[in-house]
Amino acid sequence: MRKTKEQELPVLAVDLGGTKIITAIISNKGQMLAREHCLTLADEGPPSVINRILSAIDRLLGQRGINSSQLGSISIAAAGAINVEKGLVTSSPNLPGWHDIPLRDIIKDKYGITTFLINDANAAALGEHHFGAGKGVDNLIYLTISTGIGGGIIINGKLYSGLCGSAGEIGHMTIDVNGPRCNCGNIGCWEMLASGTAVAKEAIRRLSQGESSSLTEIVGGRMEDITAEKVSMAAQGGDSLASEVILTAATYLGVGMVNLVNIFNPEMIIVGGGMAKMGNLLLNPARQVVRERAFPLSAPAVRIVPAQLGDDAGAFGASAFAFQQQTGRAE
Repeated sequence: MRKTKEQELPVLAVDLGGTKIITAIISNKGQMLAREHCLTLADEGPPSVINRILSAIDRLLGQRGINSSQLGSISIAAAGAINVEKGLVTSSPNLPGWHDIPLRDIIKDKYGITTFLINDANAAALGEHHFGAGKGVDNLIYLTISTGIGGGIIINGKLYSGLCGSAGEIGHMTIDVNGPRCNCGNIGCWEMLASGTAVAKEAIRRLSQGESSSLTEIVGGRMEDITAEKVSMAAQGGDSLASEVILTAATYLGVGMVNLVNIFNPEMIIVGGGMAKMGNLLLNPARQVVRERAFPLSAPAVRIVPAQLGDDAGAFGASAFAFQQQTGRAE
């Protein structure tokens, strides 16, 4: 099938997260032609964040010396619950004050070209499927593990969105019915037990009870500065408390993966986000739990691998989503 002009032009992709905004121009062959990022400063509220998105787009277009008419579309990957059909950010734990914000139409009205909106974790799943670790794999689950846990599900080569477009909120499956309360209002969610936030909280809890750790020196006695990254640093240096905290999170990570393996029987689980930088320190114990607990037919079939696209997975995925949508319209 002959490509339309829209499909041949590059996409301007925006990845809107709780901490940073990445903008990129990506060709239909998956080449990143330009990129820039800035802080989200989400606490300032939706109008300020939207202005930063518009400024970032303008800077990127200026950097390339092009205008919006030379783009095929703009595609936005945003953190939170997304109504894809209406182009709304309906809510977002990481973007305070974002309730039914018509982000797609705000961008479309400013630049006058076709604009798409998709959840950021779903976008990252598409990015890894088309351009990263999952290239050529038709059945996979993408996990992003950082402040929280998000995900995207690829079935038979296509993103599974569910009835309302909200499928893939796997960070909010219940792992412990007596566990801590989640920001979503539920109790014992996966992200409260296996995310970067969970790792930092558990380390702080144990230190507050008087246990000793090199973490105290790493953060200069300021426990509020403890992050999952610093816990990982301490663990790699041989600190026993930090190693135990990560092992606990990795075990919970594995338990959640067992559920996914038993339900979806995927060929691959791709792990991205800040926690993925821990590598095998996190993934090997999780893999062991899957081997021990998942169905014997499914467990050896799944590969659990780190993501390849890093911070750019969402932008690449947003562009892949746009090219898919344009192809569907042309058919």
